[in-house]
Amino acid sequence: MIRQTLMVANRLGLHAGAAAKLVRLASRYSSEVVLGREGANQRVDAKSILGVLMLAAGMGTRLVVSVEGEDEAEAAEAIRRLFEDRFGEVP
Repeated sequence: MIRQTLMVANRLGLHAGAAAKLVRLASRYSSEVVLGREGANQRVDAKSILGVLMLAAGMGTRLVVSVEGEDEAEAAEAIRRLFEDRFGEVP
């Protein structure tokens, strides 16, 4: 299992468009991908748009991403890059 803490850096946070990009990306992998706010007990399936939106993660929110499965390394790296690229939005 790979766990990493990532910060939502895009101005609008994890809004519907960004959440959809994350769900599409996570769904490409067979590994289980789980998201949760740092320090909170809430965990959601990153392949569920409703779950991701329920996190209500605004700019600056730190999320813990857990990835487990046969392609976990590739999935974790792709998700990290998506967050670092601010979901493809202009800064």
